[in-house]
This record gives sequence, structure tokens and C-alpha cells, in this order.
Amino acid sequence: MLTSKDKKTLRSIAQTRKALFQIGKDGVTLNMIKTISDSLEAHELVKVSLLKTCPLSVQEAALDIAGGTRSEVVQTIGRTVIFYRRSKENKLGL
Repeated sequence: MLTSKDKKTLRSIAQTRKALFQIGKDGVTLNMIKTISDSLEAHELVKVSLLKTCPLSVQEAALDIAGGTRSEVVQTIGRTVIFYRRSKENKLGL
């Protein structure tokens, strides 16, 4: 569970990063969840952007991805969601 101080730190780090994934007309698939999970293990902090063609709402997609990857939603800005999951190496130091 992230504290508000942790979320603030993660938001400031994520501000300079670009979205690594875009979710389009296929929505959230098992392959997409696995890929995001692998990326979370490598980077700990991942930005995902939802295109206008995505059939899910931003909240539905965020819950699906967070549940599938066992990560936490740090912030939702428009159609962009930031996820965090601590890796084994704890690269960000939280």
C-alpha cells in the first residue's frame, strides 16, 4: 500500500516519462497484462495510455491492469494511467 508521500514521489518521477504502452480497440488482453507485468518488474513504474478506440473506460482498464499485474494505480490523468509495483531489486527505493 502506497502512502500519499510515496504517490507524490512516484508522480514526480512519472511526469518526465513517456507512456510505454497504448491500449486500443482490442482492450486489455492477457498478452498485454503479461507484457505490462514484465515491464513493471524491469522499471517498477509504468505509464499506460488509452486510445479513444479502447472499448473500456479509463477506470475499468486501470482496475483490470492493476488486478492482473498485482500493481497499484498511482494516478490517472485523462486517458493515461500510472502503475507501480515494487521489483525484487527495489530500484526506486520506496
